[in-house]
Amino acid sequence: MNLTELVDRLDEELRTADYADLDASANGLQVGPRDAEVERVAFAVDGVRETVERAAEADADLLVTHHGLSWGGIERVTGRQYDRIAPLIERDLALYVSHLPLDGHEELGNAAGVADVLELSDREPFGEMGPEHIGQRGRVAEPYAPDELRDRLASELDTGPRDVRLLEFGPDRIEDVAIVTGSGTDWLDEAVAAGADALVTGEGKGKVYHEAKEAGINVVLAGHYATETFGVRALRKLVEGWGFETTYLDVPTGL
Repeated sequence: MNLTELVDRLDEELRTADYADLDASANGLQVGPRDAEVERVAFAVDGVRETVERAAEADADLLVTHHGLSWGGIERVTGRQYDRIAPLIERDLALYVSHLPLDGHEELGNAAGVADVLELSDREPFGEMGPEHIGQRGRVAEPYAPDELRDRLASELDTGPRDVRLLEFGPDRIEDVAIVTGSGTDWLDEAVAAGADALVTGEGKGKVYHEAKEAGINVVLAGHYATETFGVRALRKLVEGWGFETTYLDVPTGL
């Protein structure tokens, strides 16, 4: 398939254009000639030197990642930027990126994947970002104790050497859960206002400890990388169904 056609399909599925003014990431095709032909596609969370080199070794024509190379523009292609971009060009490897669109997708998104792990029902969009959302909120079939929620995520997510952290400041029966993957503690107040018993995210800023304590809400920090593997894995299945050979490159950070 022509790269342009594949990119257009992905952009349509992910509603890339709707996030254009909301996301610092330059979502969509970041590197590559649109007239290239694509047979093999690699998927990874991060567009970094290691994943680029491994995608090239796998003879991929396209690397699809959640975190890309351009965040608000590239002024100079030197240093680390050069070391990441040069192998893409040298090996005729295109790069497609989906950041917030992949966080918020109701079926393929990262938050949707975490909601699946927790078997949430009555789901609705959560995590306002302008007119869009980047997370999900829902209810559990059977209430969790805070440590049970933490343990469920610890058992289902590959967090490497990092423990799933629990800030146990909320109800001892968790029925309503809000999710924003990655670095999502900025949506703590929205979770409180929505009546959530717990906010599940990846990593936390230092201020979240006292904010959660004062607000009376549980917060689970399950790892930035670990909570953001779901989207690219779901995209892999989608693209595989379109007839492409695919591979997933797992490069956990432990963070």
